[in-house]
Amino acid sequence: MSLIDQDLALNGGPKVREKPWPGWPMHDEREAKAVQAVLESHTWGTRGPKVQELEAKFSAFHDAEFGVAVTSGTTALEVTFRACGIGAGDEVILPPYTFIATASSIVAVNAIPVFADIDPDTYCLDPAAAEAAITPQTKAIAAVHMGGCPAEMGRLRDLARKHGLRLIEDAAQAHGAAWDGTRIGALGDAGAFSFQNSKNMSAGEGGMVLTNDREVYERAWSYHHCGRVPDGAWYDHRILGSNLRMTEWQAAILLVQLERVEEHMAIREENAAHLNERLAREVDGLVGTAESPGTTRNAYHLWMGKYDAGAFGGVSRDKFLSAMAAEGIPIGRGYNPLYREGAFRDAWDASHCPWACRLYQGSVDYARVSCPACEHVCDVGGVWIYQSALLGPREDMDDIVAAALKVREHAEQLRD
Repeated sequence: MSLIDQDLALNGGPKVREKPWPGWPMHDEREAKAVQAVLESHTWGTRGPKVQELEAKFSAFHDAEFGVAVTSGTTALEVTFRACGIGAGDEVILPPYTFIATASSIVAVNAIPVFADIDPDTYCLDPAAAEAAITPQTKAIAAVHMGGCPAEMGRLRDLARKHGLRLIEDAAQAHGAAWDGTRIGALGDAGAFSFQNSKNMSAGEGGMVLTNDREVYERAWSYHHCGRVPDGAWYDHRILGSNLRMTEWQAAILLVQLERVEEHMAIREENAAHLNERLAREVDGLVGTAESPGTTRNAYHLWMGKYDAGAFGGVSRDKFLSAMAAEGIPIGRGYNPLYREGAFRDAWDASHCPWACRLYQGSVDYARVSCPACEHVCDVGGVWIYQSALLGPREDMDDIVAAALKVREHAEQLRD
């Protein structure tokens, strides 16, 4: 009897998958040697040679002229917004289907997050919804390359140019991704990357700001480096900046991680293609998301899928996920709409900045926001498989398909 014909693991049957998935972050003796070299150099921080080398190599890899290495993806976003002149009284349009840092960094610069719905096929910001959200207070659009798939940059760039807006890329999940033949990160005015533990390049934490605009670069550089200026004196502080500098330890590790990006991307792309093909052919009700028009490379930080409960006998998405997890598949439901998070729905205070800023002429009530496509993805239809699971052999993708077939075959065991 095949595994597919046996009881679900939730009900005592054997798992489809017992062996472990690839571990993450991946490393070898190269990272160890790089860290040892920093230890022995006695240069551990304050914009040392490894940081500057990483800025040059990472920006070149992403077809950008300038890079600024910072402490995290969250601070990369904050520095990006500040460098692009976003501040008090400004609205920034963003999708609600993203990590909270996309929105919290907007609030950190005293600007107002305005949520616009996502494209239900790509899970990225819907350009039509973004355009509908523009007001006289709008200063920027934040395009999130969700799961490593580029947002629809053609329409978003046209929209930003038409209305005189900044276009900022949240590329935290999209190392190496490309749109229309160019790597993402500097397709708009500036972009922010993360090197947090789960990301496709990792040093535990860290971030990077990319841009092709020298003025934006110099403001970002100054803000992250205590208000100093390039080529200026050590105690010459031109603006009120902060200390958001990356250490040499992180940069040394990331220089090694950068060497693996292309190899890992190729493996993820091949495995995702195989998984998508088999699911489309064999598993009604579970398919991968589409890619935005113009996408050249998908970084596949996530394999993102669309679940149809009807094809699984009415089994809810969350019950399906529990059954898949019990079969040994590293699968999850993903984000909540950001406007439902307590930080926006409950904890924000309209009597305080930025919402009460005398420069802001609008009003916000996040409890009244509704983005139906995002809510469908979050509540009933969206599924994720994490990037490290795409780094094994092709047979690992077959295990995912086998588990989905097994769950569908025994859907009656999951009904109330």
